[in-house]
Amino acid sequence: MNTTAEIQARLVGQYDFEFPAKPKPLNDAEKVAYKDRIKALLKAKNAVLVAHYYTDPEIQALAEETGGCVADSLEMARFGAQHEAETLIVAGVKFMGETAKILTPNKRVLMPTLEATCSLDLGCPADEFAAFCDQHPDRTVVVYANTSAAVKARADWVVTSSIALELVDHLDAQGEKILWGPDKHLGAYIAKQTGADMLMWQGACIVHDEFKTKALEDLKAVYPEAAILVHPESPAAIVDLADAVGSTSQLLKASQTLPNKTFIVATDRGIFYKMQQASPDKHFIEAPTAGNGATCRSCAHCPWMAMNGLVAIADALEHGGKAHEIFVDPELAQRALKPLDRMLNFKA
Repeated sequence: MNTTAEIQARLVGQYDFEFPAKPKPLNDAEKVAYKDRIKALLKAKNAVLVAHYYTDPEIQALAEETGGCVADSLEMARFGAQHEAETLIVAGVKFMGETAKILTPNKRVLMPTLEATCSLDLGCPADEFAAFCDQHPDRTVVVYANTSAAVKARADWVVTSSIALELVDHLDAQGEKILWGPDKHLGAYIAKQTGADMLMWQGACIVHDEFKTKALEDLKAVYPEAAILVHPESPAAIVDLADAVGSTSQLLKASQTLPNKTFIVATDRGIFYKMQQASPDKHFIEAPTAGNGATCRSCAHCPWMAMNGLVAIADALEHGGKAHEIFVDPELAQRALKPLDRMLNFKA
């Protein structure tokens, strides 16, 4: 069995994942045709489209236009569970589809592509994470929602970034020591804010990990009136420059409530659609992911989120099948549901 040190040493710096190909661009006429086809299929299949904040703007707009929703992963699943539709089509990444299926086992859950994954998920193999947990039986296992069903099943608690601080603070007050996974930056932020004893898995989001401190400072100098909004999956040096730190929904709220007219945003640029929609008179600028000799790979947009195109959505609705439908082993789903239910009850 690998020791904790061996597992962690191998994981550090191991995030040079192969990126998927981008969907083939469509011309305007093709976009209109596919949107009309999707709308008809949603009605015919008694389906509803739920989209994550990080998907492309046209996908978010289509979800809203057809009576679906745009939200974070947990709210997507909640919306789907409460909606009368028999089929959910989840525009996001695979763990989001799994979460929807776990919370709504009686519904059919489709995704535009099951190849849409996440660097946090890829960087936290269930067997290695379980071995890591087994080496620290005295710790309460808390995992981020951005994980596979198998990793969730090994956890005591699942959290979203919107309630992670509150939950860890609660556990710390009870004297519990935490084993946290998979995002090291979010974990470090929580530990700093709460003072909790936290042992970290060394995962990272490829998008947030790329934000550049010096380039952000230089951009702030150009826009001194701007407020900096930062997702806590970003490195600590980026978080330290923030005027507001929070989850996607919390950053969206901050963009509406802060008095600033200009914002520099350190998260996936997919969120700009909802920010601009809510505050059309405000100016939103991407935090830099390149500069000072550095280049970017994600360039502030998740390459797997970008796989959720119109062609793939239409194909999922029309054909379904193994390329699109989410299946979670019932026994695994029951084990993963327990920490999810704990989170939902805690938040309630």
